[in-house]
Amino acid sequence: MNSEPFQASQSSGEAGSRPSLSPHQHTFFSPELAPIRKQYISLLAKATVLIVAVMWAFLPLYWGSLASSNSLTHQLTAFVIDRDGSTIGQAITSAAVASTQQQVHPTLGWTIVSAAEFPQDIDVQNSVLDEKAWLAIVVAANATQNLLTAQEHGDSTYDPASTITVYYQQARNEVASNNYLVPLVTSLLQTATTHASRNLTSQFLLSLASSGNATAIEALIRAPATISGSVGWNMVNLRPYTATVATAVTLVGQIYLVIFSFIITMTNFPARQMIAKYLTLRSYLTIRVVVPLVLYIPLSLSFAMVSLPFHLPFGAKYTYAGGFFTFWVFVWMGMGALGLATEAMITFLGPKFMAFFLLPLIISNVSVASIPDELQPWLYRYGKAFPVYNMGLAIRTLIFDTKNMLGLNAGILLSWIVLNIITILLFTAFVRWRETRAISATFVMDSERASIASKGEKDNKSEESS
Repeated sequence: MNSEPFQASQSSGEAGSRPSLSPHQHTFFSPELAPIRKQYISLLAKATVLIVAVMWAFLPLYWGSLASSNSLTHQLTAFVIDRDGSTIGQAITSAAVASTQQQVHPTLGWTIVSAAEFPQDIDVQNSVLDEKAWLAIVVAANATQNLLTAQEHGDSTYDPASTITVYYQQARNEVASNNYLVPLVTSLLQTATTHASRNLTSQFLLSLASSGNATAIEALIRAPATISGSVGWNMVNLRPYTATVATAVTLVGQIYLVIFSFIITMTNFPARQMIAKYLTLRSYLTIRVVVPLVLYIPLSLSFAMVSLPFHLPFGAKYTYAGGFFTFWVFVWMGMGALGLATEAMITFLGPKFMAFFLLPLIISNVSVASIPDELQPWLYRYGKAFPVYNMGLAIRTLIFDTKNMLGLNAGILLSWIVLNIITILLFTAFVRWRETRAISATFVMDSERASIASKGEKDNKSEESS
């Protein structure tokens, strides 16, 4: 260890001299350390104030994205398709209409759709898969009559769950499905089916009591399902969220992706400074763009390969290999869209303040990707044009076969890459111009000083010779 004393700034009371400070010989409150201690405390205070400012500027953005979800569930469109047209169908339709008119929160955005618009179940399924609605309730044709016939003939094969079918796709957004869609539709159907079942059962029992038909009573004993819980429903999950490990790549993993890109940016900055001053502007601009994009190739491949041992279902949309390599391409584009943004900003902010850009970058992207935009205030519609939101949609398509918008998602990510490249080129060219101008100004000043000094020497020599 170097034992030579080092010099510290002199305090105001001892101006004009610089006391010698020995390493490891002072306490924090030593008078000799007053100037250094003042700088230390000032730096921490400024950093704390800046962090608090960033905290209040951007954390409310994330809090706000989640705060209003319970009061906005009516924006989750849900279809009711009544093919029965009788007691059961009317009970479901009336319950949905009442829920909408009473504006009870939370409630889904129930829409009564004509059965003629969706004549087949496959039409309803395609509508849900095409994301025209978050779910659809279908009351089977002749549902009421089928129940009455089963009661009359004692049909033991009668299945109450065949009366109503609910279609939804959990993988579109597991948070919305688990927290809102399934609980709310279950609550509505429990109320409506209980009401319909009681009415039909009471009517049938009343007719039995008045007729005293022993054969009908015996038939009823053979088919108790036609009396108790006679109206039920079947939940059909068209795209189940079968792989919980998918959370690692649809949202949380993308935060890690930003961090990995940030690390490359911070590493690239000092490494680039070693060679930057020797390069022409064209060469410098080239390495500023090409080097990060090349580095993202092995990084994105490594990130994608981490999911292989955990059996992420890459074969849902394409073949397993095709799904994996498409996933890799989207990860690379995501790193380009997010990482090049940090490359652009470090040009102006420098390494010292880059952390204060990283936080807004993460929060602004994550705030719009955790829950559907229907459950967020209108402000968060900007997310449809942001990288993490589009990466999440693309990844869900690849691993769960949800609605295919890969072309749109890729186009938005590539647009961010192009925008970042343009920004990097402009920022770098400006900084290089500013540096060149400063060097030129310094050279002119040095030349002027040298000229003045030379003239002074000549004048002195002239005076001496005279």
